[in-house]
Amino acid sequence: MLGFLLVLAAAFCFCFQNVIVRVLFTEQTLFGLFPTGGFVTPTLPHSFLLLFMRMAIVVPLMAALATTLYPATWRDMQVISRSGQRFLLGRSLAGGGLMFLYLALLYVSVGLIPTGIALTLFFTYPVFTALMAWYTFGSPPSPQRWGIMGLILVGTVLTLPHSRPIAGVASPLGILCGITAGFAYALYTINAQQSFASLHPVPFTWISFAVTLLLSAVSLSLGPQSAAPLSWWPLWVGGSFSAIVTLAGHLLNNLGIRQIGATTAAIIGASNPALTVVLAWLAIQERLNGVQLTGVAIVTLGVLFLSRNTTPKREKSTP
Repeated sequence: MLGFLLVLAAAFCFCFQNVIVRVLFTEQTLFGLFPTGGFVTPTLPHSFLLLFMRMAIVVPLMAALATTLYPATWRDMQVISRSGQRFLLGRSLAGGGLMFLYLALLYVSVGLIPTGIALTLFFTYPVFTALMAWYTFGSPPSPQRWGIMGLILVGTVLTLPHSRPIAGVASPLGILCGITAGFAYALYTINAQQSFASLHPVPFTWISFAVTLLLSAVSLSLGPQSAAPLSWWPLWVGGSFSAIVTLAGHLLNNLGIRQIGATTAAIIGASNPALTVVLAWLAIQERLNGVQLTGVAIVTLGVLFLSRNTTPKREKSTP
């Protein structure tokens, strides 16, 4: 029960993180009491800015906690920097690039379409993961898994906004970014699975965070600069809260996995889209229609069944 509660708390942290992004992008009435938010427009440069601010806090915090989570973190990083381990270092750096890509796209999606829909589109990533695992590891999905993936796609179609698009092209762009973020995250998970055979998740994750920080800083310097003045104080407050819940989510999830195992943790994590809808409804009164709620429920059930259908032999313990 303790492990279950830890992973469930981690899922709430990840949901809360995306609701924060939604508030930063669009003005909302927080808990039905006072209006706030809309400090930046949901554009790609502003997504890079929010990513940079978030990672500027996460990276040093993760560095401070790394040896507590895994005492050999810095030793392992020295080992993979040697010439004989450059391939593993390349995988770690690629993981950071993919993390940057899926987070940037997800930020844009959350800013353009309702949070629950953006997260539901993102959570189609198990379909992409299964197909990539088939190609990479030579393990074709069973007929049951094909059926589950079809169920996920049906649920995704039901969640798409059927009302008037936001700002003309914002809704289609948000949908595309949500799905593409899921595809990038699937690539990230396949790369991580291959890396964890030789590298502990803690140094791999820290490298991913550090590369994301670097790429977001580079993107900010190369991209167009905003002419309008920005509200830096609320942006840093939102970025700090986002960083804290990101770290808390990863820490709680890892502790939960230690208690109940990765497969059970993944099953609980499949409730993320539904939890996001509930949290967004409670925090910012973001409402979905009945068809979209049905789609969220179908995708959640589909990801749940897909997680249950994972074969135990693929789940390897980390070194």
